[in-house]
Amino acid sequence: MASLRNLAAFLTMFAALSLAAPAAAQFSDRYNFFKAVKDGDVLKVKSLIDQPGSTLIDMRESESGEMALHIVTRRRDVPWMNFLIANGASVNVRDKDGNTPLHVAAQLGFIDGIQTLVRRKADVNAANSRGENPLIVAVQQRNAMVVRELLNAGANPDLADHVAGMSAREYAERDRRATAIVRMFKDNDAKAKADETKTDETKPVTVLPLPNPGN
Repeated sequence: MASLRNLAAFLTMFAALSLAAPAAAQFSDRYNFFKAVKDGDVLKVKSLIDQPGSTLIDMRESESGEMALHIVTRRRDVPWMNFLIANGASVNVRDKDGNTPLHVAAQLGFIDGIQTLVRRKADVNAANSRGENPLIVAVQQRNAMVVRELLNAGANPDLADHVAGMSAREYAERDRRATAIVRMFKDNDAKAKADETKTDETKPVTVLPLPNPGN
């Protein structure tokens, strides 16, 4: 009877170790992956993400709560941004606070990074856990250049956050030092209206045939 209990205990321990081994390997791979990203070791990163079934490219780092694309965006590294995206990194991946890499680039005033992410179809209106989109972040930084980039990419200045229930436009209007950004929003509105009018004017007009006098 004792031998049966010992056998059962051994089998239970063996099963637990079998399940733990892949998890430990994955943990080790994650540590090595983020270390390689931070060290700029392209070959190491490539070897890790090319492993069958690897999900490291969009995995969140335990320490910072960020993904690899956040990390390289934060260090203003366009070549690495392009490398990660080309190897499957999502441009709209979110950190522990719901921020996308575009939020990070907007906060830093990283124009090249913003342009890189926009070209790769990043969501310019993505909201973080506070409801803040990159445009709100740019307005809070009073960075007119970033505001212009985001507006040109189609950012909506009238989306409200969850914190104060205010939009990028409203934040700018309440900030006496953001008059240039307020004018930028007005210019963007005028441009959008002009483009809409131009589109309406170029729509084909359906011409109905004249009635036949003989009928």
